[in-house]
Amino acid sequence: MGTSLLRTLVVICLTTLPFLSEAQNSGSGASGGDLSIGPIPSTKTYPAGTQSPIPGAPPLPAVSIDSNQYPPLDKIPPTDSEVVKAWLSKIDLSKAPTSKPTGLNGCSNTTFNADAIAKAGPEGNCWWSCAGCTRSTDITTCPSKGTLGASFDDGPSEFTPTVLQYLAENKLKATFFIVGSRAISLPDVLRAEYMAGHQLCLHTWSHPSLTSLTNEQIVAEFAWSLKAFKDILGMVPNCARPPYSDIDDRVRYIMNAMGLKTILWTRTSTTNFDTNDWKVVDGINPASTSIQAFQGFLTAATTLQTGFIVLTHDLFSQTVALSTKHFLPTALKTPGMKVQSISDCLGQSPGASYFETAGTAGGAASGGTAAGGTAAGGTAPGGTAPAGNSTSGQNGTGKSGSTSPATNQPGSPAKPKDSGASRTKVFLWQSALFLVIILVLV
Repeated sequence: MGTSLLRTLVVICLTTLPFLSEAQNSGSGASGGDLSIGPIPSTKTYPAGTQSPIPGAPPLPAVSIDSNQYPPLDKIPPTDSEVVKAWLSKIDLSKAPTSKPTGLNGCSNTTFNADAIAKAGPEGNCWWSCAGCTRSTDITTCPSKGTLGASFDDGPSEFTPTVLQYLAENKLKATFFIVGSRAISLPDVLRAEYMAGHQLCLHTWSHPSLTSLTNEQIVAEFAWSLKAFKDILGMVPNCARPPYSDIDDRVRYIMNAMGLKTILWTRTSTTNFDTNDWKVVDGINPASTSIQAFQGFLTAATTLQTGFIVLTHDLFSQTVALSTKHFLPTALKTPGMKVQSISDCLGQSPGASYFETAGTAGGAASGGTAAGGTAAGGTAPGGTAPAGNSTSGQNGTGKSGSTSPATNQPGSPAKPKDSGASRTKVFLWQSALFLVIILVLV
C-alpha cells in the first residue's frame, strides 16, 4: 500500500479518535453546554428503624432485596402473580372504559390507532399523547404564578446523588417519579431521596406506554412498583405519572381505582414544558437546544396565570448536568421565580403523598385523599396485601438503568434511551480504526 495512503489513514484515525472519546465521555450531542458532573457523591445509608421525616410515618424497614422475588427488570410484569391478583380482586374492571389498547407508534399509526386518534379529544377517550387532553383530576400545573414544580423521571440512577447534593446545597425540594424496577436496584438511593424530604411518586415498573397495555398489565405495572416502595421504605405513594404522560380515560380509571393521583406536566397550546433532555443523550440535539428551551419556559411562564411543572430526568449524567448546571441555576436567578416540589407547590404536607399518612396529613388540598376516595383511611386500598411482602418468584434479572422495551408514542415525550448503546458504538468505531492501522502496517 502506498505511503501517502498509509499517512492518510493514520491522520484520519488520530484526528477522529479524540472526538469519539469525547462523545463517549460527555454524551453525543453535548455541545453548547457544560455537561460534566464530577465525582458522584456517596449515598448516605439509613439503617432499619431510622425515623421517617414524615410525621406519623413508620420507621424505615430492614431491606434485603432479592431480585428473584420480583419480575424481570424493565419488563412488563406478568399478570398471574399473587401480588397482581391481590390488586385485581379489589378493582372492578368491568366498569373501565372499553377502549382497546393502542398500537405501536401511537398517533403516527393512523391505521391501527385510527379509532383512538379520532376519539382522542375531551368528548372521547381524552388521550393526552395525541390530543393533549386532560381531565380535572390530572395535575398539570402549580397553582401560584411564578412557581416551578421541579420533577425528575426514570430514576433512581447512579447519577441521582448528584441531583440530591445540588438540591440540598440550594435548600430545594423536588418530585421524583420512580421506576419500580430501578428502585429495587438502588434501594439506598431511594431511601436517601425519601429521607431528604423529597416527594416520591410512581412511574410504573418498566416504563411502558400505558395506553398500549391491557387493563391487567396496567394494574401489574403499578402493583409491583407499590410493592417495591413498601419493601424499601415501608411507605406507599399515592401519586403517579404515566410514562410519556401517555394516558387516556381507561388508564385514568385504573389509576383512580388503585387510589393514585395523576401528575403530568404543563403543556399549553404554544409550549410543552418538556426539556427533551434525553435527546442530548441520544445525540439528537445539542445541549444548547434544551438549555434554550428551558429559557423559553421561563419566558412563557410570564404569560400564564398559574405556575408550571417541568419534565427532566435523573437517569443519565448528561440530563443530570443539564438540570444542576443549567436549568435549576437559571430558574433560581430569575427574579420572582420559586422552585418547589409539586406537593409543595400544591400546598400539600409531605405526608399527603403517601397512603399511610394521607388521611392525617394537614394541608392535603388538591385532592387531599387518594383519588377515588379509596385510600382516605391512610392505608393502601384493600389493606396491606396488595403492597405487602408476598412474592411470586418471578426470577428477575437485569441492570438498573437499562431501557424499557416500550416504543415511544409519537407526539409525546420519549423515554431516554440507554447511553450504553452509544458507548458500545464508540468502542466499536475505535476498535475498527485501530484494526485498520494494524492491517495497513502489516
